[in-house]
Amino acid sequence: QVRLVESGGGLVQPGGSLRLSCAASGFPLDYYAIGWFRQAPGKEREGVSLISSIDGSTYYADSVKGRFTISRDNAKSTVYLQMNSLKPEDTAVYYCAAAIQRVSLNQLIRLPREYDYWGQGTQVTVSS
Repeated sequence: QVRLVESGGGLVQPGGSLRLSCAASGFPLDYYAIGWFRQAPGKEREGVSLISSIDGSTYYADSVKGRFTISRDNAKSTVYLQMNSLKPEDTAVYYCAAAIQRVSLNQLIRLPREYDYWGQGTQVTVSS
């Protein structure tokens, strides 16, 4: 059974940190690019970060660049999103998704239809 399971969300104060995990099972994670997306109430889904399956290169949205770091451990079938200096505007449900990389990361982050598998999401709330 193919699964992507996010964890690590929660409530954190502004300026705090969280590390999200995306655990994959039922398919070979190392063949897939993994993206993190988020959606806040009343807003469109936003592509936050992406890591390549080919060379480990990464993409970050301007809104998180310099604060978030994506990484992958193929041996553990897990991708991480380290989120530092969190802001209230980072509050959202965060989803991970897996795609076979056929285009550049800059293109792939904008093509949700390219993603074969999606997790159920984990809530991140940044509030004092």
